[in-house]
Amino acid sequence: MKLVAGNSNRPLAEAIATYLDTPLARCVVRRFADKEIFVEVQENVRGEDVFIIQSTSAPANDHLMELLILCDALKRASARRITAVIPYFGYARQDRKPGPRTPISAKLVANMIVRAGADRVLTLDLHAGQIQGFFDIPTDNLFAAPVMVSDITEVMAEDNVMVVSPDVGGVVRARGLAKRIDAPLAIVDKRRERPGESEVMNVIGDVSGHSCILVDDIVDSGGTLVNAAEALLKQGAKQVTAYITHGVLSGGAIARVMASQLKELVITDSIMPSDAVVNAHNIRVLSIAPLLGEAIARTAEEKSVSSLFY
Repeated sequence: MKLVAGNSNRPLAEAIATYLDTPLARCVVRRFADKEIFVEVQENVRGEDVFIIQSTSAPANDHLMELLILCDALKRASARRITAVIPYFGYARQDRKPGPRTPISAKLVANMIVRAGADRVLTLDLHAGQIQGFFDIPTDNLFAAPVMVSDITEVMAEDNVMVVSPDVGGVVRARGLAKRIDAPLAIVDKRRERPGESEVMNVIGDVSGHSCILVDDIVDSGGTLVNAAEALLKQGAKQVTAYITHGVLSGGAIARVMASQLKELVITDSIMPSDAVVNAHNIRVLSIAPLLGEAIARTAEEKSVSSLFY
């Protein structure tokens, strides 16, 4: 087995390598003067089972191209099997046509990864589960829920917890977490007027006296979380904490979260945390390296990955 890392999230790749007790393969991923990407794998990978660890987070296009070129380089170097380990799958929110003459970019990206030479994909908390069907190769969609459940039971063991979905579309995800920790479920009903903005309309469920946990896959602008937290506190919630898998946190999101009534925003390191995230007083990062490391080990040994979640 060989582990290869791009530049999107080097600390996570190193943590996975440490968990597996397998060093990262020597590999150069750099830019020419005109910003073209150049890749050189400096180890023999002929006949090897190779795992490329690369999120397609911002800058999404650069990191996606790194992944594609790494796949091509390894394919031409006669790797036996190439698995693209994509902790955060960019373009996942473009999974359908929202209007006429618009693309389904998630499908396009899936096609590119397959054509570049990937034989398998390992990813985490896809925005929409059906994106697995966009790939014509085996695709494992892991869940961060076990990592979150472990943290919730440790940090909030004595609290009267209620799990809350910040919108109707995330009910299945929230229900799954609520079932794991044996907690009741509530829903925030919101109406989005335009991209990047949301208006909270109503809270479905009695949250009075509960410590609420907002659960979602992506936090981008942070507007939904901040508005949902305000609505829950107005309805009598004792405190509001958010557990989100992918901390995109673009624009002024970090400042918005820090100024909000959220007690804490807990994200994973599927996207490399910026210095601002690390220094924020109410943002905390959980490591998914053991989860991904175990999934990689099981894939290499042809063992079940789904059994990780039972």
